[in-house]
Amino acid sequence: MHTRLRLATASLLAFAALTTAGTSFAQDYTGNPATTPTVASGSSGSSSSSGATADNSVQLQLSPSSAPLAACMPNADVRVQVNLTTDKTGSDTFHVSARHIAPNTDFTVFLLEQAATPFGAAEYIGDLSTDSNGNGDAQFQLIVQEAFSSTLVNGQRVRVDLNRVGMWFADPKSDDFCLGADSPVTPFDGDNEAGVQAFNSANADPLPAP
Repeated sequence: MHTRLRLATASLLAFAALTTAGTSFAQDYTGNPATTPTVASGSSGSSSSSGATADNSVQLQLSPSSAPLAACMPNADVRVQVNLTTDKTGSDTFHVSARHIAPNTDFTVFLLEQAATPFGAAEYIGDLSTDSNGNGDAQFQLIVQEAFSSTLVNGQRVRVDLNRVGMWFADPKSDDFCLGADSPVTPFDGDNEAGVQAFNSANADPLPAP
């Protein structure tokens, strides 16, 4: 079982910060290298939607992290809205809404340096659980617009902004319905055992920089 909601912004998993494809952290935790769906520049499809609204909020769409997952969840609709209120209240409100994804399933949610593999630095911000229809909502209070990781690389302190979003199957067996029993076990949960990345923001604009 995975650890429930974590809101500590210091929970950083510095997976391969500034690593290259030649390191061990460059493993494709989606289980399907180079299969992340793409949307052509200028496409009007919802998977590429993002942007700030008049009330200082940002909306973006998450896409399935691989072609097989997209085929297994053809009606998936995962949206994120961030109300940027850190300057006024000390934190932002991060709301994720999922419809028609895997039913009765727990997912972990991360802010990431890179949306797809090898992900780089990552911050675990909370969990989302779906009902029998594959629908779920979760809301977290944390600093989003200025989220970053600071770590040592070759003796030098390096900062990387965390302005991408990813969701993982919290239980290693939860992705078996699509990828089979031999799908990878990844460390993207509090107990260090999760399934593959399910959704990411690779097809949306990055969250606002500080």
